Amino acid sequence: MAAWFAQTFAAPTPAQIAAWPAIQAGRHTLVAAPTGSGKTLTAFFAAIDALIRDGLANGGALPDETRVVYVSPLKALSNDIHLNLDAPLQGIRTALVASGLPDVAVRTAVRTGDTPQRERAQARRTPPHILVTTPESLYVLLGSASGRNALRHVRTVIVDEIHAVAADKRGSHLALTLERLQRLAERPITRVGLSATQKPIETVAQFLVGAGDAGRPPQCEIVDIGYTRRRDLALALPPTPLSVVMSNDQWLQVYADVATLAQQHRTTLVFVNTRRMAERAARHLGDLLGKQRVAAHHGSLSRETRLLAEQRLKAGDLTVLVATASLELGLDIGDVDLVCQLGSPRSIATFLQRAGRSGHAVGGTPKARLFPQTRDELVECAALLDSVRRGELDALRIPLAPIDVLAQQIVAEAACEDWDEDALFALVRRAWPFAQLSRASFDDVVRMLCDGFSTRLGPRAGYLHRDAVHRRLHARRGARMTALTSGGTIPETGDYSVVLEPQAEKIGTVNEDFAVESLTGDVFQLGNASYRILRVDAGRVRVEDAKGAPPNIPFWLGEAPGRSDELSAAVSRLRGEIALRLDSPPHQAACDWLHTVLDLSVEAARQLVDYLAHACTALGAMPTQQCLVMERFFDASGGTQLVIHSPYGSRINRAWGLALRKRFCRTFNFELQAAATEDAIVLSLSTSHSFALEEVARYLHSSSAEHVLIQALLDAPLFGVRWRWNATNAMALPRFAGGNKVAPQLQRMKSEDLLATVFPDQVACAENLVGEREVPDHPLVAQTLEDCLHQSMDSEGWLQVLRGLESGAITLVARDLAAPSPLAAEALNARPYAFLDDAPLEERRTQAVQSRRYTPQSSDDLGQLDPEAIASVREQAWPQPRDAEEMHEVLVGLGVLPVDEAGDAHWQAWLAALAGDGRASCLAFDGVPALWISAERIDWFAPLYAHASAQPPLQAPADCRVADWQRDRAVRELLRGRLSAVGPAQVPALAGALHLPESEIVLALAALQREGYVMAGHFSAQAQAEEWCERHLLARIHRYTLGRLRREIEPVAQRDYARFLFEWQHLDSASRVAGPDALAGVVGQLEGFEVPAVLWESELLPARVRDYQPAWLDELCTAGRTVWARLRPGGGRSGAALRSTPIVLLPR
Repeated sequence: MAAWFAQTFAAPTPAQIAAWPAIQAGRHTLVAAPTGSGKTLTAFFAAIDALIRDGLANGGALPDETRVVYVSPLKALSNDIHLNLDAPLQGIRTALVASGLPDVAVRTAVRTGDTPQRERAQARRTPPHILVTTPESLYVLLGSASGRNALRHVRTVIVDEIHAVAADKRGSHLALTLERLQRLAERPITRVGLSATQKPIETVAQFLVGAGDAGRPPQCEIVDIGYTRRRDLALALPPTPLSVVMSNDQWLQVYADVATLAQQHRTTLVFVNTRRMAERAARHLGDLLGKQRVAAHHGSLSRETRLLAEQRLKAGDLTVLVATASLELGLDIGDVDLVCQLGSPRSIATFLQRAGRSGHAVGGTPKARLFPQTRDELVECAALLDSVRRGELDALRIPLAPIDVLAQQIVAEAACEDWDEDALFALVRRAWPFAQLSRASFDDVVRMLCDGFSTRLGPRAGYLHRDAVHRRLHARRGARMTALTSGGTIPETGDYSVVLEPQAEKIGTVNEDFAVESLTGDVFQLGNASYRILRVDAGRVRVEDAKGAPPNIPFWLGEAPGRSDELSAAVSRLRGEIALRLDSPPHQAACDWLHTVLDLSVEAARQLVDYLAHACTALGAMPTQQCLVMERFFDASGGTQLVIHSPYGSRINRAWGLALRKRFCRTFNFELQAAATEDAIVLSLSTSHSFALEEVARYLHSSSAEHVLIQALLDAPLFGVRWRWNATNAMALPRFAGGNKVAPQLQRMKSEDLLATVFPDQVACAENLVGEREVPDHPLVAQTLEDCLHQSMDSEGWLQVLRGLESGAITLVARDLAAPSPLAAEALNARPYAFLDDAPLEERRTQAVQSRRYTPQSSDDLGQLDPEAIASVREQAWPQPRDAEEMHEVLVGLGVLPVDEAGDAHWQAWLAALAGDGRASCLAFDGVPALWISAERIDWFAPLYAHASAQPPLQAPADCRVADWQRDRAVRELLRGRLSAVGPAQVPALAGALHLPESEIVLALAALQREGYVMAGHFSAQAQAEEWCERHLLARIHRYTLGRLRREIEPVAQRDYARFLFEWQHLDSASRVAGPDALAGVVGQLEGFEVPAVLWESELLPARVRDYQPAWLDELCTAGRTVWARLRPGGGRSGAALRSTPIVLLPR
């Protein structure tokens, strides 16, 4: 083996040098090293060495038993490892023969869900010495008699890419499987874990080896080479500045940039975050580089399609492969020169893993380019590069004691043999995720598995018999088959299979909704190929080759990954660093820091600083994790939008948003719309919502907030989805029935029936519920809430934020603005997966918000209302009576009218006439006339002015007399009338005008604010104290202010526009382009412009492209990138095209 290694490799890597002695000594070993450091060979070489030594000791013969089990998280990775084992095994056999030693034949086999039955039967007859499998297939093997016989002799288990499974329930499932395997084995098993990125490494080591017996965990040798290595990482921006969303033109620019980079490298791997984006990017890049040079790779493509794409990339037949996370792990896809990431990967570990796919060889340099899609993603990607520079990693968080996984594994183990309850409990607690499992929780799960569930279709899911006397568990009939066919933790998606006819070949899957909404004849793309729908059957979409017809892009639904906590902290840190360096425009200090320290390009640094500088100026502070900012502004409907800038990531913001939405619902009796993004929460309020902005932080207290969140969560679709997943994992909802897979729609119905049995209030009619839902004490309900609170959301992190606000450790800035700040724009344009309610996109109140563009000079006026707008609204609101009758309406509406405000001669005459007619009077204090009041209101406000005298005396009409009005109500109504006519006013002015104490005015204003009638703030430029304004008047002031700001945008002069046109059309000497590659852009710019054919190559193109050659256009047309057409029919007979025939050039 040493001879083969010396012939094949220059020298062992540091990981191999450090790990081989520990593995050979039989110690559990965790190897943490960068991608491309030879980790896989590190583990296998020591295991093969042990097999070769045993074979040589027996004359070259090895017993027919499995000694090594390699577990990988992906089926494709398992197949890849199996193929890559052939070369070293064959080389070692050759070296043995050359050394005169007996030939030792080491057999390998792969067992996954895709393994054909013929190969499975072969493995049963002749067990492989090295078995390559997945966590789910290893679980199935442990549940079958033949599999258990083959696994009894295992000595080494290798868990590759351990971080890919440890962070979710697959890891908890695997941990229990490893403990079951250890109990089955005849001798202690050496466990070897491999990972490129993990933190904290000690926790991952504990996960690998388990908790042991009696709290004595086994020792694990940790080989931590570290992930720091030389990398070539940078941001790449389109030529036009980023905005809230990326326009189609910008996407085309990005695709062109990626194509240019791909042409400069041999092979390029493009990562995207969604399957739909993978198909779209593959299509556009195929148009630029050629369909045969680009392919797509994602989990909804068939295994054969994915494998073909991997092989083509490895063979050099592909220039670009566009992939999702399906190619993120260590598949051998050959030498990749460049990785492009479209959009933020949302975590540090994901980016490092993906970047590491390039320069994958030992000593290679990973090269990656990040393409942010929005301004917020620009900040996030810059923070990501900063985190990599600092050597930071995401922390791995392992879910503890998932009850649904425990239930599944208990049934699977009890189906193999009878168990003593205490012994089974001890076995379970040896798995590290279950080390702290309480006996009460274990007993609850056993009781659930024994009793089952009573549904309207009868009892179900009772898999165990329990001997209470001897405390032993025995499996019921059918338990083994259910455990084998319904095992695993990967959620069912309900996708439709896509079957290519007439071959009847499965080529992938599409979402159920996409399938049922499609019609016969529709063309869609899958794997960068076009297919035409023939018909849609139950669970299948039958298609034929569309032969390149223009396709639609299918969609898939799933949970969007949230940004990691560590990356969120990096975003907050970067914002703070920029805020410290913001001086006067153009903020050169901040730009220089980004350019020199983070190595950002000048343009990227300028865009980032401009964006954050405008936001900081508008909000008055930079939102960070230590300083939260709330902003409120009016929309076009008269309602308001509340945006909380909290850069904690979507997991915390989703919890906060749901709980706040529930609190608002209870306070105002109104179901509002809400959304939570990575950096903000937006609440769409109606015209009835009014409150002091600072109070929002006190709406939820850390001592009771989680209870509010749970009640809100029960109304969210998330709970139902997670319940179905957990019930399926716990086999309360078997995946197969009668030998057939249960259809997704039936599974959903059965899930609702099961929930109605366990938690009736959850599916009950809301009108029949009294008070809050009482959550039942049931293992699956508790686990569902646990998953929602701590996986989909981070309730503990959110409670820490609330505690910080309560203690003052986190400061809060509240701003009422005339228009949304730059940072609010992305929250207002949130994608549907960020919504916290069920309102569709087209019906959301955020659509009523009119955003505007910002400049360094305009972003600082968002908090200021136009004085002219305030004066105009005040003038419009103040009554303008034209006779005595209208004067009487003014008195009734206002409640009282100060004498000094009725100085107009006409007003005095009309008021005197009303007084003479017994319809009005003047209230005098100490004989001094002060307030005019109408007869209809004299009884209303009598409690306020009992010490005043009416001159002349006034009697209220019989139908206007009241006797039970309290003083506080009278003050509220008086203020209601006053504020409807005066616009923004301060408390002293109101108290003086109404002759009331300021203390009563303050209390009444607070009550009106709770009603949503008034809003408080600093509206006038010269106002030092807080002002109060009726909300509809304030909304009008905001509209007038925005109108003024829009009017400030003036058209440019004609000469400037002409100069711009020459530059835009590349007609001046400085802007002319050169070369055949630039010609395609010029043709695209002139798309739709029809001129005589002769003018294209004699005038238009030569004027824009230096040294234009007619052959360049011929090449574009021959390659299919450009076509010409005549759009307008001629007036005469059809015939051959002439030089004067008008045509257009169109990019395909």
